[in-house]
Amino acid sequence: MAAPPGSPPAGAAEAPPSQPGELTAEQGSVSAKPGGRGAARAGRVREVVDVRLQPFLQVSRAGRLSFCTKVCYGIGGVPNQVASSATAFYLQLFLLDVAQIPAAQVSLVLFGGKVSGAAADPVAGFFINRSRRTGSGRLMPWVLGCTPFIALAYFFLWFLPPFTSLRGLWYTTFYCLFQAMATFFQVPYTALTMLLTPSSTERDSITAYRMTMEMAGTLMGATVHGFIVSGAHRSNRCEDTELPVPAAVSPDATRLYSIAAAVVVATYHACSGLLCLGVKEQPDPSASASGQGLGFLAGLGLTARHPPYLKLVVSFLFISAAVQVEQSYLVLFCTHASRLHDHVQNLVLIILVSAVLSTPLWEWVLQRFGKRTPAVGIFVMVPFAILLAAVPTAPVAYVVAFFSGVSIAVSLLLPWSILPDVVDDFQLRHQHGPGLETIFYSSYVFFTKLSGAGALGISTLSLEFAGYKAGACKQAEEVVVTLKVLIGAVPTCMILTGLCILLVSPTPKVPSQDTSCQLSLRRRTSYSLA
Repeated sequence: MAAPPGSPPAGAAEAPPSQPGELTAEQGSVSAKPGGRGAARAGRVREVVDVRLQPFLQVSRAGRLSFCTKVCYGIGGVPNQVASSATAFYLQLFLLDVAQIPAAQVSLVLFGGKVSGAAADPVAGFFINRSRRTGSGRLMPWVLGCTPFIALAYFFLWFLPPFTSLRGLWYTTFYCLFQAMATFFQVPYTALTMLLTPSSTERDSITAYRMTMEMAGTLMGATVHGFIVSGAHRSNRCEDTELPVPAAVSPDATRLYSIAAAVVVATYHACSGLLCLGVKEQPDPSASASGQGLGFLAGLGLTARHPPYLKLVVSFLFISAAVQVEQSYLVLFCTHASRLHDHVQNLVLIILVSAVLSTPLWEWVLQRFGKRTPAVGIFVMVPFAILLAAVPTAPVAYVVAFFSGVSIAVSLLLPWSILPDVVDDFQLRHQHGPGLETIFYSSYVFFTKLSGAGALGISTLSLEFAGYKAGACKQAEEVVVTLKVLIGAVPTCMILTGLCILLVSPTPKVPSQDTSCQLSLRRRTSYSLA
């Protein structure tokens, strides 16, 4: 990096002593013979850098993290992914068939919870940024303080209250509380990346540990929860029933769901404890030098007018909503619209395993062939979703589950790979300095959550119009047709719409290597993929 005007030239005989805001030049910037006079001069060479970048550029032994610290940090992200995976696949089935509340109320529960989670993103960022540092740090108290509340809300989300008339309100309240508390847990947890080490290389390393642990948590959540509650949805309880009448709620069903919820609650406390014991938050080195940035609304107005970002968000509003609809209705489809109820746990497991295993492959494709080529992988879901709706047999379902997992992996990976380039492109054009990166990421999360809320709310409401009977052993033909549309036609239309917007959008300019190195130091904001 070239020295700014007024700084001593490389190789000067008498370089001034190091001052705050200066950094030792990189090895190799001055060539000198070992032990010679040039080596002595090289040892005194200093390069003045922007004080805002100093905390991110300093790499010392103190900045290196142990393997134990990285593992403990990664474990901290497991419980949120376990809970999110379990709710994504099984909450709708629980509300309809175990809690037996009307589909219209289920729609309100899902919509309200997703909206509360989306609204909590900017609120969490506002309050956490204004909080004071304590003895255990500035972010860690938020993580530990939210843990008992999120565990309590999650447990009561799967609890069957003794009354029936207000169950819709009960589950709406606790799902909204769970989503909000999960956001207040996740925001400071991901922001800890910045306060564990000043080394950008180490930050990349702990982010990789976090992503690996979170993907394992996603797999564990759906698998463990599914195997625990599998006994609550056995097909023999409806063998002697020909009419679509509601079946009595089995005490075993409520007990199994409570046990599954208790396992996740224990996961929250255990993982948060390991995070607290194994990770030590460092003081924020950029707090005094970052200055006062743009307000959230002003920054949001600037980012929303950036064409590459706008088209990226709009395209993945459709794609992410399609993935959420596919996940939410797979279990219902297998239970009520096909004879696949005995294969549900295996299908969910295949989806998640194929998603985890195909992620490194898509990362290689993305780096080798660019960031438009993997979009073909998202399209893979389209023909297989239609095939499952048309031919709902076990062999077809297993093939569809495998390719759906492959498609889901690239749909989750691709936006987080494109978003840094969009941020770099914006910085090159506007030069507003650090601070707007958080707005890019948080507003993207906000809008994708909001789109998922709308898609799930409207689609669940369609079941009410089709005549879905909560807890019934056999649903009407209109309900079966509606489930086939929701599992096949709806995701297909949304994916095709999103891909059309994504592929016709202009590719953001990729900055040169030198500029990219500087910009990447200012966009080290990590958010969860799952």
